Amino acid sequence: QMQLVESGGGLVQAGGSLRLSCAASGRASSTYGMGWFRQAPGKEREFVAAVSRSGGTTDYANDVKGRFTISRDNAKNTVYLQMNSLKPEDTAVYYCAATNYGSSHAYTRRYEYNVWGQGTQVTVSS
Repeated sequence: QMQLVESGGGLVQAGGSLRLSCAASGRASSTYGMGWFRQAPGKEREFVAAVSRSGGTTDYANDVKGRFTISRDNAKNTVYLQMNSLKPEDTAVYYCAATNYGSSHAYTRRYEYNVWGQGTQVTVSS
């Protein structure tokens, strides 16, 4: 059973940067597509970014394109989310997720993911 542990969240001022990490254990993450989702208070959990098993394909939500970058280091079983130019509306709990769907694709839908981390809080002050 794969387990995911996020880290790197915190409080940052608008315009600042944070890098989230997601460490996978129990299974080789190189066999899983990986993604980041976020959930703000009172809102649905939404897609942020995804990366294919090899790292060769990525996809982003429109409102983070150009500001966030997802990457992975399969040797370290770790996925990262570099977040730049942060805005107050980026405030949310950020979740790492893994999917063992068969193709090398960057998956963007919640139901496509079958392993979830516990989340890390990101708060952006104005």
